Amino acid sequence: MAPEAVREARQAVAEHLPKVGIAPNSAFAGAVLLVASELVANVIRHAVHTPVADVGITVGGGQLVIAVADCDPRLPGLTRDAMGEGLRTVAELAAEYDGEVSAEPAVDHEGKVVFVRFRIPAERPSGVSRL
Repeated sequence: MAPEAVREARQAVAEHLPKVGIAPNSAFAGAVLLVASELVANVIRHAVHTPVADVGITVGGGQLVIAVADCDPRLPGLTRDAMGEGLRTVAELAAEYDGEVSAEPAVDHEGKVVFVRFRIPAERPSGVSRL
């Protein structure tokens, strides 16, 4: 998988966000895009024999879930000590939006899927700030 896959995944996610009601220039959209980029970059770094990574977005029940699947069956360590810098950033961004990171074996192919769940923030009316 080539390094341009990070840019392509980020662009695809960015194009999808407005379709599911996420303001494209919001801090939340920025967090989602950074998470997508980091997850695909991790596939390039750690799942070197993966020809492609599948990136999916699901929105429902007040949550947005990004899923990135690859062909490497090794699950990432999800404790703070086991995470690398990129995955730690992903976990911190998810936590900022009452979310979490998880990973599980893929059900339809040899490999794994990493899930990042976010609670979609409620939009505030214009001119109303948070104290």
